[in-house]
Amino acid sequence: MTTRPPSGLFDSDGTIFMGSRRDPSDCRVGLFGVPYDGTTSFRPGTRFGPAAIREISTGLETYCPQLDLDLDDLDFADLGAVEIPFGNPEPVLTKVKQATEAVLALGLRPLMLGGEHSISSGAVEAVAQRHPDLVLVQLDAHADLRDSWLGERHSHACAMRRCLEILPSQMLFQLAIRSGTREEFNELHESGRLMPSIDALQKALAPLRGRPFYLTVDLDWFDPSVLPGTGTPEPGGYHWPDFASLIEVLQEHHLVAADVVELAPQLDTSGISSVLAAKVTRSLLLLLGSS
Repeated sequence: MTTRPPSGLFDSDGTIFMGSRRDPSDCRVGLFGVPYDGTTSFRPGTRFGPAAIREISTGLETYCPQLDLDLDDLDFADLGAVEIPFGNPEPVLTKVKQATEAVLALGLRPLMLGGEHSISSGAVEAVAQRHPDLVLVQLDAHADLRDSWLGERHSHACAMRRCLEILPSQMLFQLAIRSGTREEFNELHESGRLMPSIDALQKALAPLRGRPFYLTVDLDWFDPSVLPGTGTPEPGGYHWPDFASLIEVLQEHHLVAADVVELAPQLDTSGISSVLAAKVTRSLLLLLGSS
């Protein structure tokens, strides 16, 4: 097993998530950022999300009372930002896949900070190659099941369609989606992938205990009243107690990787959106480090 990621993949300059270190030796979780929003269709700025989460994380406590776990007791590395090319999304996804493979090769569980949701398929593909029976759980306001959007197949509006194409198990659970086309919602209902509530998700996941799980968190799942700093806000969303309930469900399962995407910090000058995103990140770090 290697002890360092290959050169040229990560830029380790700049901010670092609280309590982490750059050296991945003897770590359990590997955090990295992907500052990309090249297919944004409404309000850009998610490329600033990973840095904002890191910068504001120092305002949180390392201890999580819900999980009774402390980041001070977890060895985890913040590897920095993936060095991505400008332009079309395909080369970006290739770099995301390579970066995720590098994190896995270090023996770490990956936690990716975005950036827009299109990047998730690169990470999911790498994790699914390691875990062919991978189960994917999506938190999102939007179905993201379009085949293309504005002429781009790798748009953030197509994130779950691209994930389904590279997910061997075809096990995707989409929690409480509230926005999409008629065709997307027809597919959601016919496929049985739409989970109307956390209780419904818990029941659906119960037979899958022991399977590897990947959680993708599009922050617009939260209601704009608590997280306005996202490119495509959608009223009727969820609050922190709902996320905490989901964490309780995931504690029963084997989380092997996750991502947190679609924070556009400049759209919320109060910084509250970034704080919430950092708290989500803290919970996922602790969950990945303990599961």
